[in-house]
Amino acid sequence: MYDPVKDGIHKKVTGVHFSEIQPPQEFKHLIHSFWEIKTNHHLDEDFVLHVIPDSCVNILLNVLEPEIAAITMRKTEYVALNLGRSFHYSGIQLLPGMWNGDPNEIHYGFVNSPYNGNLPLVEVAKKLKGLTFPDYIPIFSDLVSKLWKEKIIIHNEVLSRILLDIDEIESVEEMAANVNLSPRQLQRKIKQSTGFSPHDLLKILRLQKSFKGNYLDHYVDQSHFIHSFKKITGYTPKEFFKHFDV
Repeated sequence: MYDPVKDGIHKKVTGVHFSEIQPPQEFKHLIHSFWEIKTNHHLDEDFVLHVIPDSCVNILLNVLEPEIAAITMRKTEYVALNLGRSFHYSGIQLLPGMWNGDPNEIHYGFVNSPYNGNLPLVEVAKKLKGLTFPDYIPIFSDLVSKLWKEKIIIHNEVLSRILLDIDEIESVEEMAANVNLSPRQLQRKIKQSTGFSPHDLLKILRLQKSFKGNYLDHYVDQSHFIHSFKKITGYTPKEFFKHFDV
């Protein structure tokens, strides 16, 4: 199954802790992980998280300020998010294409304003106060179940098939053939369910897969890989692995 790399935490940074837990088996076709990122103490300087596009939608909760919450997603290039010197965020990372809620609710930048949508995000965030991360699992699972019943989260068969066979897909044409759709049908379905064009989705999935194996499995040559990697992440592969833990 698709397993995107975690966002970039600079190797020099201490005092920031990231954790993720696999969802219960019943949700593995919908959810990549439950996650948490927090400071262990007040930092001496602002922490900047280097966020890499992964085509996933996240349900973001602010444990310290429960009123602040959002549905978030990243576009086709990295974003540097200044999280400050003391923070505690947690959330649910949906697999690509599984979000079926209002696309206008998706937030693409830093989230620092109260949530004003119709989902029970603030109520859920308030339940996390005083709990340890493993204790979040039943609370997050209840939220996923609710959103599933309301069809805000769905199982997207097209995206599931693409993610399953991404190692064998080398072009948009092959992507369309893999799911028995015409290129035009694929364009419509991918755009509707992810917000990306098939071409941009393929670029992101390729990059994410390159972190897990030989880049030549996904790119024509080294030059193509380095150019695509730097355009999406802001760094050459050598620079990225020098600065960030992956």
